[in-house]
Amino acid sequence: MHQGSPVSKSLSLNQCRRRTSEVRVLTAMNSPNGIQGLLQYFKLVEGCLTMIKTYQDKNGFTYDWIVRTRVDGYWNAPLHPVNFVPGNYLVPPGSSYGGLNDRFGVGDFKTSTVALSRLSLIPNLDAAGFNKLNSETAFRAQLTTQGVPYLIKRLPFCIVSDRKYDFPPSQYGVPVASLSSRGPLSGAKCRPCSASCQGQCVEDVMKNLDRGWSWTNYENGTLELCDAHGDWEKGWEKMYDRVAGNKFAAVRKQVSSMKLKRCILEFNILKRRAMSWEAPPVEDMCKLGNLGRA
Repeated sequence: MHQGSPVSKSLSLNQCRRRTSEVRVLTAMNSPNGIQGLLQYFKLVEGCLTMIKTYQDKNGFTYDWIVRTRVDGYWNAPLHPVNFVPGNYLVPPGSSYGGLNDRFGVGDFKTSTVALSRLSLIPNLDAAGFNKLNSETAFRAQLTTQGVPYLIKRLPFCIVSDRKYDFPPSQYGVPVASLSSRGPLSGAKCRPCSASCQGQCVEDVMKNLDRGWSWTNYENGTLELCDAHGDWEKGWEKMYDRVAGNKFAAVRKQVSSMKLKRCILEFNILKRRAMSWEAPPVEDMCKLGNLGRA
């Protein structure tokens, strides 16, 4: 019977140890797809760091700054240069879930290397005695155990979401901001809606929320809340276009009317421009949602 080479046995043992540390360090609580989903997210984030290093090595330079963001983020103002502080990693306030908001980050190459090493630093957290961490508490532990100081500053963006949340939110509920909110929402969940809660209503709701959980700044009337217990309301497109302005509205209309053939063409153009490409077949991606029309 084939027993396997010493190398394969060693790899299997190391994989087993890593998986054990992952189960100890992380918790599936409040993760929509369990620990496996959390690990997949960590892998995707660290994959950005792998691509960055590969590109640097290939071209013989090092990035001064790395901005880590998400494709579902909506920005209502530019990112100001004051947020680039050498030796510190910038994170938004609120939506911290007991740790640090991990929906956006800015750092120099050294601090970003630590911040983006979501998967490979898990054994270090295990060795330091951490356990049952969610994404946000694991993120804070990454920075603190590696001696990376962080700054918390309000930033003008939110995360556009179609998930449903109870309204009004309870102590550990999730407030969903209206896209029309004037404030720097710092990565709070948002959607285009007719605001169901403004002024005193917002103050009453936010005062009942745990500040260290799903919370965002609301002072000076800068926050409006949606009733997000159901689907996006009918006519959300006009609401989005009005708030986002002509430029973004034009892009939305272009995507919503895009045919399958055009979608495939656009993806293939992007694919040719990319240094590396790891994705499902272009045709499959274009058939998602409403882009399956011929």
